[in-house]
Parts: sequence; C-alpha cells; structure tokens
Amino acid sequence: MPSKGPTFKTLADLKGVQRQLAEQQEKAAAEAAARAAQQKKKHAEQDLFARAIGATQPLRNHQKLAVPLAPEPPPPIPMQHQLDEQRVLREAMSDEFDVSTLLDADDAMSFRRPGIGTDVTRKLRGGEWSIQREIDLHGMRSDEAREALSQFIRTSFKQGLRCVRVVHGKGLGSPGRQPVLKVKAQRWLIQKVEVLAFVQARPAEGGAGALLVLLAPGSR
Repeated sequence: MPSKGPTFKTLADLKGVQRQLAEQQEKAAAEAAARAAQQKKKHAEQDLFARAIGATQPLRNHQKLAVPLAPEPPPPIPMQHQLDEQRVLREAMSDEFDVSTLLDADDAMSFRRPGIGTDVTRKLRGGEWSIQREIDLHGMRSDEAREALSQFIRTSFKQGLRCVRVVHGKGLGSPGRQPVLKVKAQRWLIQKVEVLAFVQARPAEGGAGALLVLLAPGSR
C-alpha cells in the first residue's frame, strides 16, 4: 500500500509545522541576500582598483633585465711619483756648482768632459754635427728653466739624438744686463752625465745667446 503523508492530530500541530517552514525560508532568503551583498561588494572593490591603476598590459618578456654596472674608475694619477721625479730633477742640477775649473776659457767659453779631446769641441763649433732639436729657455723662471732643460736633455738622449741647441738668451733684459740664465745653463749642462761637450753657437745659430750641446750616444 502507498505510504501516507504525515498526519496532524490537531490544528495546532499543523500551524507549528507551517511556522517552522516559514522560519527556514526566511533564513535561506537572508543567507542568499548576504551572499549577494558580499559578491556585490567584491565586484565594487575590483572596479575601484581597476579605475585607480588604469589600463594595463601583460609583460611580454619575463626575463630579468640586466642592470648596467658603473664603469670602473680610472687608475689614480701617480702624483707622488711625478713629484719625486721633479724633486730629483731639481736636486740633480745645482745653481751653486763651480764650473770655473771645467770650462775652457777660450773666446767661446766651451766645455768638454774629461777624456774628450779638443778636436770634439772644434768639430762641434765647426758644424760637424747637425742640430737635431732645440729648447728655448727665454721668459722662464730659474726653476722652470732648470727642470725644462733637464727633461729636454734626458728625452733627447733617450731618443738617440746627438746634437741639440739650448737657447738661453744674452741677458740683455735681465737686471744689470747680466746673462744670469746663460751662466746657470752652463752649470746645469755640466752636471748632466748625458752631455759630453758644448760650445757657444755660431752667430748664424744664436751666437752668445745659445749653446750647441753634444750628447753621448743613446739608444733609439
């Protein structure tokens, strides 16, 4: 026999069941409304974020970008080495060096290192060696001229030059019209081991205002 539905003994039982069903329906409706409100709030937050950041595009390349490194700093300038070289140049040639016993007191006041014959200065004065380079010390202070001359002689020797000219001037513009730089240039040159001899230049090559200097053979 088919089963029968629930039976209610009294009208009160029926009303109780109806009330329970109504409460369940209200509860389900409240839960559905809460879920809808939560979903609506979520969509609203997403829309707000999208409007804040604007349009976006996905990255095409996900590889790490190489960060450029700063170039290596240049090596420090060896200032102390340069200062030491300048000090050596200054100390290598003294202004107080006595040249009176080394100079040949002839008309041109020449110099030849011990062991060098008089024929060398004679040939030097006669133009046997062609002038390969010159330095002009005009207008320099004494310390500037000393360093410039020392560097000039050393460089010329290293490059294998044999005959150079040193222009020191006649001293006409010096106080008392004394050839101060001329005398100092002679002292400095005598103290340079690269110098074998020097003579006063011929009139066409500077005369009393210049010296022709013969250097020892150097290596090119």
